[in-house]
Amino acid sequence: MDQSVVPLQPAFARQFAQDWIDAWNSHSLDRILAPYDDDAVLSSPVALQRFGGDGTLRGKPALRDYFSRGLQAYPDLRFDLIETLWGTETIVVLYRNNHRGSKTAEVMLLNPAGKIARVWANYDQ
Repeated sequence: MDQSVVPLQPAFARQFAQDWIDAWNSHSLDRILAPYDDDAVLSSPVALQRFGGDGTLRGKPALRDYFSRGLQAYPDLRFDLIETLWGTETIVVLYRNNHRGSKTAEVMLLNPAGKIARVWANYDQ
């Protein structure tokens, strides 16, 4: 991993997570997509439910479509950060969303440029 990005540092991880939450709460697709690599891959039970297949979306265009549909379906969507965890190359963002009142944990693998390369979404309901 490129040492210019050190996601295992608490301050970096916490700021990254808060920026990610703030982007979602802004409802700006460009801002939401900014931390994702162009070739980012996202796996989610919700994506599986909505699109079938293996529940995996590949690339920013697919993420843009998926996120846009979510924002359209839930115009008052809001995320509240609960906790941030970090590892050597991953950040876990644990948050509550207001439309279901449930908790979600997103495990984000960062690439050497500090962009999200891979995401696994995990839900409590």
